Amino acid sequence: MNASVSTAIVTEPPVWFITGCSTGFGLELAKQAIEHGHRTVMTARDPSQLQGYGSTDQVLVLKLDVTQPDQVAAAVEAAQARFGGIDVLVNNAGIGYFAAIEEGEVAEVRKMFEVNVFGLTAMIQAVLPGMRKRRSGCIVNVASIGGLRGFPALGQYNATKFAVEGLSEALRQEVEPLGIRVMVVEPSGFRTDWAGRSANESAHQIDDYMASAGQVRQAVRASSGKQPGDPVRAAGAILKAVASGHPPHHLLLGNDAFEGAMAKLDELRRDFEAGEAVARGADFPKAKAAALAQGHA
Repeated sequence: MNASVSTAIVTEPPVWFITGCSTGFGLELAKQAIEHGHRTVMTARDPSQLQGYGSTDQVLVLKLDVTQPDQVAAAVEAAQARFGGIDVLVNNAGIGYFAAIEEGEVAEVRKMFEVNVFGLTAMIQAVLPGMRKRRSGCIVNVASIGGLRGFPALGQYNATKFAVEGLSEALRQEVEPLGIRVMVVEPSGFRTDWAGRSANESAHQIDDYMASAGQVRQAVRASSGKQPGDPVRAAGAILKAVASGHPPHHLLLGNDAFEGAMAKLDELRRDFEAGEAVARGADFPKAKAAALAQGHA
């Protein structure tokens, strides 16, 4: 009598490390990750805001200010010690700031760049060694439709999110050959606290910009809590994209994000095509270029 022995490979749930979990996208994403059975690292500058999410076998709650290198290192080390590694990094922590470019206060702008760009970069640098070693992983960078097009009163915020877009595009080309995925999330207006207490504004406001930056600032403030975007649906879309194993390079979220991105594409195409002759005429003529290449100029 032949006995057959069946062996099953047991795969542990993925480990999600999410920054900025105190409110908004970060909190909702963490809640849904836990509901899906994922091992989840929830981080916040003030972990007491995560009441009800005490550390368990599945959940690890950590203090993390992404602008503090020692906290970044300690949080990543703690996550790796508890769960053995990090499969998905979600760079969600971020802040806003409302000001016309001329009104922007250097200290506030630098603070925003420290969180939105340098903090995000520090997190990526901290998790990549482990992901490279395993030749797997996914990095999700939360940008904005404001990372694809600029708006009055949001110019310096736009600059941080444009930076995230450029960084992510380069990162993707560096790490995808190593088995690591990179996805940028580009939401429009969602019912998070971004337009509320999370965003400061310039103390000095110039009358000449009231019709442009001033109106946008007032409209965005007034929309807080009334935006069309649903954070629950957005979090579900992010989880689904990552779970597919082949997340898109860009994940637009919200009708305004999709329509705004498509309008920007049309605008760029019109501008580029209108300047095609000038662009192509800026190179050396082909004969001249060939002579230069041969050292005969």
